[in-house]
Amino acid sequence: MSDSYSLAEALNAALHDAMAADERVVVFGEDVGILGGVFRITDDLQRKYGTDRCFDTPLAEAGIVGTAIGMAMYGLRPVVEIQFDGFMYPAFDQIVSHVAKLRNRTAGAITLPMVIRIPFGGGIGAVEHHSESPETYLAHTAGLKVVTPGTPEDAYSLLRASIESDDPICFLEPKRRYYERADGHLPVQTEPIGTAVVRTSGETATVIAYGPMVPTALKAAEAAADEGWTLEVVDLRSLDPVDWDTVVESVTRTGRAVVVHEAARSYGPGAEIAARIQKEAFYALEAPVIRVTGADTPYPPSLLETRWLPSVDRILDAVDESLGY
Repeated sequence: MSDSYSLAEALNAALHDAMAADERVVVFGEDVGILGGVFRITDDLQRKYGTDRCFDTPLAEAGIVGTAIGMAMYGLRPVVEIQFDGFMYPAFDQIVSHVAKLRNRTAGAITLPMVIRIPFGGGIGAVEHHSESPETYLAHTAGLKVVTPGTPEDAYSLLRASIESDDPICFLEPKRRYYERADGHLPVQTEPIGTAVVRTSGETATVIAYGPMVPTALKAAEAAADEGWTLEVVDLRSLDPVDWDTVVESVTRTGRAVVVHEAARSYGPGAEIAARIQKEAFYALEAPVIRVTGADTPYPPSLLETRWLPSVDRILDAVDESLGY
């Protein structure tokens, strides 16, 4: 057995193990069956579990999610794949109007144990509609849980937890990190949904990140040593629920906070995080909360995306700005 595994392999293992453990788990979406998905996350599922439990669908995202709603209502645990982040929008009405609201609409009589897997974020040199950050829409929607792993270990553990949850989960997979590896063997068990983790400790400032930006934040923490700084990196793991206790405790100790995400700056997750820190850790702050984000523009052509995406240098510049107060 290999002594390392990638984030993509961890997700594939989680799906295999979930389907083996519970015959109610079904997987479907565009090209997930015979092909195994465009990123091969569903590789070998159809061969092992049959076409009744892993199957391809037409190119109709509203139909994919709508079908999953009906399956979940009748006792199955569907896991659907939206092939790319930008393809989510045709299903947005189903997600917001029904997936998020059915439990409340029925006063808890009906739950929706379903997972919507969405490869998201940039960094792969893709064309339009293939590099988006839809987490702000989803996290804003009451009734949805929004989970995003930043490491292979969390990819396995959080996907298993999401499939076992009775609540609908939007599971955002950082596609640029699919083939990055971790040491060890699967399966692994990390903390449950809604638990942030301090990836590296520090005293100069707290850097808050999630999903694809976690490795970037960790690289910034390594580079910060050249400046004599120690950065504490907090990986949120989920955007709804957020582990505010871990965030506030870290910022209270360091006195400075930098929030990093690929989503647009205006009205992005960083705005809510900054507001909450300002309220809960106001007297500990030595500087305003600073955001390092994508731009308030459509996602750029691939030749420009390295200028658009948050980088190690931009994070370090933000820390330097914070220290200037």
